[in-house]
Amino acid sequence: MTDDGLTLRDFIPGGADTVARAGKPLPAGAAPAEREAVIEALKTVHDPEIAVNIYDLGLIYDLDIGADGGVHVRMTLTAPTCPVAGTLPGEVARAVAGVEGTGEVTVELVWEPPWGKDKMSDEAKFALDLW
Repeated sequence: MTDDGLTLRDFIPGGADTVARAGKPLPAGAAPAEREAVIEALKTVHDPEIAVNIYDLGLIYDLDIGADGGVHVRMTLTAPTCPVAGTLPGEVARAVAGVEGTGEVTVELVWEPPWGKDKMSDEAKFALDLW
């Protein structure tokens, strides 16, 4: 566990999933975050090798926000050997935990289905000149 409360399982390239956690439970009666606010937070995180945010790259597979403000994100990377595989989930967890109305945040790094350029938004394809 790091000083900021982040826990991260060991990463095995092409193998085990990585899970990152951040945040803390919301006080009783607090309203959970709006989905759009969480998406905007996700858009502040960029793959350091690609000048596009992770949301528009299509790296976010699922986003669930519970009534208690808990957020679960399932994400992938462009490749299992990505050099930020051990750190990017933590960045995502911290970004989401910074949104008002979020409680405990869990970011799960998955490899199935594999990422492909077809998952990118039109904005990302345009920015990377992949038309």
